[in-house]
Formats: sequence, C-alpha cells, structure tokens
Amino acid sequence: MAAPTAQARPLRVLIFFLILTAALFVIMGVTQQWTPKLGLDLRGGTTVTLTAANLDPAKGSSIDRNSLEQARTIIENRVNSLGVGETEVNISGDNQIVVAVPNVNEDELIAMVGKTAILSFRLVYIAQPAQPAMPPPGTGQPAGEPSGAESPGVGASPSASQEGNGAPFPALPTIPPAAAGADIPPEQAMSWQPTEADYMQFQAYDCAMPVQEKAMRPLITCDEQGTEKYLLGPTIIEGNKLDSASAGVPQNDVKWVVDLQFNAEGSQKFEEATSQLSSQQPPMNRFAIVLDGKAISAPSVEKPIPGGQAQISGSFTQESAQNLANILKYGSLPLAFDMSSVENVSPTLGGEQLQAGMIAGIIGLVLVLMYALLYYRGLALVVVASLAMAAALTYACMVLLGASMGFALNLPGIAGAIVAIGTTADSFIIYFERIRDEVREGRTLRTAIETGWARARSTILIADAVNVLSSIILFALAIGAVKGFAFTLGLTTIIDVAIVFWFTKPLMTLLGRTKFFGRGHRLSGLDPRHLGVDRLPAVRRPATATAGRNA
Repeated sequence: MAAPTAQARPLRVLIFFLILTAALFVIMGVTQQWTPKLGLDLRGGTTVTLTAANLDPAKGSSIDRNSLEQARTIIENRVNSLGVGETEVNISGDNQIVVAVPNVNEDELIAMVGKTAILSFRLVYIAQPAQPAMPPPGTGQPAGEPSGAESPGVGASPSASQEGNGAPFPALPTIPPAAAGADIPPEQAMSWQPTEADYMQFQAYDCAMPVQEKAMRPLITCDEQGTEKYLLGPTIIEGNKLDSASAGVPQNDVKWVVDLQFNAEGSQKFEEATSQLSSQQPPMNRFAIVLDGKAISAPSVEKPIPGGQAQISGSFTQESAQNLANILKYGSLPLAFDMSSVENVSPTLGGEQLQAGMIAGIIGLVLVLMYALLYYRGLALVVVASLAMAAALTYACMVLLGASMGFALNLPGIAGAIVAIGTTADSFIIYFERIRDEVREGRTLRTAIETGWARARSTILIADAVNVLSSIILFALAIGAVKGFAFTLGLTTIIDVAIVFWFTKPLMTLLGRTKFFGRGHRLSGLDPRHLGVDRLPAVRRPATATAGRNA
C-alpha cells in the first residue's frame, strides 16, 4: 500500500491559521473588548428564584406559559431600570423565574421583582416634548412629584396615534385644588384638575426620575424614548377590568390595530371616560395606558365608545401591535410569586474563587507540560505551542462571544476550560503514539508523521464528537450556571479540533523536515530508542537511471 503523501502546503495552512487567530484579536482591539464578561459568581451579585402560582384557584395549579413569559419581560424591564447592566432574567422549568443581577442591594431587588405588575388607564392633562429638568420655583417639593402624586415614572413610547405635542398649558382650574399629598376618591378621578403646583412640578420633571405609582394619585411620566412627557390624572380604570386584548388587521384595511374588551364594570367606566375625552381639545382628548408607572401608549379619542370594545390604531407594525396586546393582556398578571431562594455572592468572594480556578488551571497546565517534556522531550515544543494557540483562541472567542451574545464566564465555565486542557493533551498523545506505531512497522519518520495522522485523526474526531454531544445534551437539560460548564466544554472541544488539524499537524509536518526532528536526534523525542526501535528506517531514495550497456 502506498504511503499517504505529506500534507499539501503545511506552511500555508499554518500561516492562514495564525492570521485567522490574529484577526480575532484585531476585532477585539477595534471593539475595545479585552476582557470576557464574568458571571455573577465571579463579579458578585444577587440571584433570586421566583416560583409562580395562579391567583385564580379556578385555573388550577398549571401556569400559562404566555403569562410566565410576560412576567419575565415585565420583571426584566423593572430590573433593567436599575441601570446596572448585565442582568439575567430567565424562565426555569414550568413555573419559575430566575433573576440574577450584579452588585445591587438585596432588599431593593426583592422589592422590585416580587410585586405583581399594575396596569391602569389614566386621563392625559398635559403632553409636551420632554426638556431637561429645572428646579421647581418655590414649590418646596422635589422635582417630579405633583401635589397629588407620590413619584413620577419613565414611560414607554406611545404606540397609538397621538396629538397635541407641545400644547400650551390649559387655563388653571377654578375648582378648589386637591390637598397636597391627598388621595383622590375614585368617584372624583374623572373630574380631577391639576393645580398650579402640579404644573410647576410637570415643568421641572425630568424623564430620568424614578417611578412609584399610586392609583389614587396623579402621575408624571414620559414615553420610552424620553421625547414626550405627560401629566396624568388618577387611575380611572384598573387593568383587571380589561378582559382581553388582541392585535390584528381589520377587514378591508392594511394597518395593524389593537382591540380591547373590558368587562361590565370596565365598559361602563370606559364609556364615561371616552364621552368626556371626545369633547376635549388635544391633548386632553387622550388617555394613557400605564404599566408599572410607565406610559406604554397614549391614544386619542374621537368619539364615545360604548359596549366596552375599543380599538387602538396608529403607526403599528405587526411586532409592536402584538407586543402592546400582550402587555395589555398580561399586564396585571394572574400570577403570584413566592421567593424560593435568594443567593448573594460578594465581589471579594467571586475574586477569590476566580483566583482559585486560575491556580487550578495553571497547575493542570504545568503537569501536562512536565509530562510532555519528560516523556516526549523535543516534541514538548509542539505541545506548548499548540496549548498556547488553544488558550489564545479560547480567550478571544470568550471575549467576542461576551460582547456579541452576552456569554459570561462563570466558575463552572472555568472548570470546563480546565477539562479542555486534558482533552487537548489527549489529542497530542493519540497522534504521537500513532507516529511511534508507524515507525515500529518499518516506515520512515516523515512517512510515519503522515500515516500516523491519517490513522489518529478519526480517533481524535470521535473522541471530540462525544465531548461535543455531551456538551449539547448537558446545555439543553441543565439550568443556571451548569450551562456555563457545558458551553465552555463544547467551545473548547471545537477549538481543540481546529488546533490539531490546522496547527499541530502542519507544524509536525514542518518539523519532520528539519534535521533535528527528521533524523531522530536523541533530544527530539523521535530518536530510535525512544520510539522503541533499533534504528530509524532509512529514507528510500529513487533509483537513478543509468545508460544502457552492451553485453
């Protein structure tokens, strides 16, 4: 059987792989991302596990998946309002939501994620373009708190048609204003009028101010982009009076709308409200839909709407219409949450754990290198170079995946990277031992490098395929931090395949052509005694044709 030929252009393959690795670091430089994102167990933070239950016993113990997903979205919006970044809000199992936030106060996080979402409908009294905050002149109140409101909030972009941006202040009311800080009785919510102090607070309000909504108080808030702010009256209809909400395109139309259906009590209040609004001038002909103190939409009303069926139209896309319908449908969630667990990790403890993990990795790496140096001698150069390339490629991938996909390195992930050192070392050992087997069968050293690779690569691929398959299954079935171990193990195993095929193999081919390795120097690790033969088989040179001779 003819021996396999040497790998075509090994130097070109090696250079291409080095350029590819260098390109990853160039991308890191361009994006200014030099360190991987760290998980909560390394940078410190709080993890809260919430277990959901139906508020309505008639619905049984099963949790509607849509309700759970909407709860996750609402909680995520609440947590993101903390402004700490790198938060994680995920559904776990059939009835749990896991909230992980770095470096926040535990009590503040629990208070924020533990409450049920509040959906309400309020009348719009003023709508103006948002301006930077100004101190309220002589009111003696903090900016953003109207005389009847506890705290204003930051709103979401109105999704329906809106009018009256920048309208002047309406005339000051002649009716006696509500006492500062007093609740407005529900029967007076429709007739409430802002006071001069409310106007001043509205003028001074800044969209970055925090939110704490109360149903019986007025509210100042903004849209999601912070481009328009509103002075809203007390709640006129609570979210639990809304039976359903759906998005669709009406017949003979091409624009998306959101349809609302109120229950009997909500229908009566909504008809009263739309009757009053339809006779008003912009912007006082609008009502705001408020979720957790944030105005998610503020449509105008053209005529009274009886029967409890309403339709919100505007510049909707399919996605924005469905999102608004989902928020309205699940805003006041039929779910209650219990705190199943609260875990805290301090940044100091995380740093100590990271240091311990790094020490463990270095010890494992040193042991592998010592073994390679003592047993394979000069071939330890291949081991060192390959492990260095694997480390560089792994680090670059973790940094870029963190920046692009949010991958965060945690302690289980570090464990997966440490395990990968052994996986990569296994690949070297399989290849080197096949070379020794080929030499013992009488092949020259250069030929053994190629035939040994042809027989070793299938074993390497099978072993790595088992690792990748295990990682995929573990990632699919695991929850929480264990996913980090599975992801890192799978990533480093794939990198091992790339290193062995495009770096280790062409490097061995090139070294086999050198005098030191190719002729089996006693320190090369390829000397006859170390390979278990008396001498290396001689290189067969092609016979030289000679001129014919006459007998």
